[in-house]
Amino acid sequence: MLTIRGVNQPTKYNNARTKHQYNSSHYIMPKVASTKTNKIAPAGDVDDSSSVSTTSTSSSSASSSSNSVAESSIRVVSSTASVASAAVSDDSSMASTSVSKKQKGKKNKQKQSTPKGDDNNNAKSKKRGRKDEGNVVDEEEARRLRKKEKKERRKAEKRARKEEKKRLEASAAVATTSAASPSAPVLCQPVGAAAAAAPSADAAAAAEAEKFEKMTSACRTILECIGENPDREGLVKTPSRWAKALLFLNKGYHQTIAEVTNDAVFTEDSHKEMVVVRDIDIHSLCEHHMVPFTGRVHIGYIPNGKIIGLSKMARIAEVFSRRLQVQERLTRQIADAIVEAVEPLGVAVVVECSHFCMVMRGVQKCSARTVTSSVRGCFESNSKTRAEFFSIINGSNVKMC
Repeated sequence: MLTIRGVNQPTKYNNARTKHQYNSSHYIMPKVASTKTNKIAPAGDVDDSSSVSTTSTSSSSASSSSNSVAESSIRVVSSTASVASAAVSDDSSMASTSVSKKQKGKKNKQKQSTPKGDDNNNAKSKKRGRKDEGNVVDEEEARRLRKKEKKERRKAEKRARKEEKKRLEASAAVATTSAASPSAPVLCQPVGAAAAAAPSADAAAAAEAEKFEKMTSACRTILECIGENPDREGLVKTPSRWAKALLFLNKGYHQTIAEVTNDAVFTEDSHKEMVVVRDIDIHSLCEHHMVPFTGRVHIGYIPNGKIIGLSKMARIAEVFSRRLQVQERLTRQIADAIVEAVEPLGVAVVVECSHFCMVMRGVQKCSARTVTSSVRGCFESNSKTRAEFFSIINGSNVKMC
């Protein structure tokens, strides 16, 4: 009988699925017993062909069993590797979770373990903040009190100025009344005449003060309407300044030709030729927008036995320009005033001005100038006389030294 050792007998590595050895880095393949053939004891019992077939069959079965063992070992290794990687990932996640918990614990400890010095500092800073708030409130209160005191001081000064003005006007009215009739006997005066003069002067002063107060109040209202603060430093006195300036720019309403000429009209029969004063500067306010227009006036007249002081022609032009005007009416009023003052043979007046109502606003034409003229008497009837006047004011026949 043919017997093959190592195939059917159990060896150390026959059960590769339960008893295998592996390392973390490589797998140790199990050893498979090699097939050995023994010598045939009795010759002639079994022929050579049967022995050969038996040997080949046993060897093929041994090789197939070894291949199956190897494949099973590889599967075990791959499953083991996947288990190991899963374990590693679980370990890493557990480690990161533990690290994050430790960091949060440290932060909580830092928040909870604030030193007492910080609490003291916080308390001090809160007290300091309350003190600062108190200081701010005190400063605002002091500022408000200073502003109130300043306003009361201004009111007191204004009252004092009004009273002083009333007193001076009353004294001036009394002096004027006494000077008007120096030789009149006391017995001829009406009873209570001096006493009546003082109340009239006081009434006039009170009326002027009331008018001035209305103007300043109106200016404050205008400043508020344009978005300004009338109580700031630069605008505190602006309403009173504006009122005074407007009264000065319109003082021509309270003047007459007789006052400005002041009897400066003289008899002169020898001079029958033209008298011209040119380039008289004037400044007036446009009555449409109350903005200035400025320029020059040229005045010429031919005497008829009377002459007027040269400066008085400039004063006449000043009287009518210190009003709310239009240039056309201004030219005519100056010509009529010269006729009224000296009754000449003829008068010619030319006014040329630049109007800020069309320079500062509107069309904004800075170079535009307006020229108006008014002629009376021989200047109107005689073209040669009129041409001579225009040539003189244009400077064609006049040589200045």
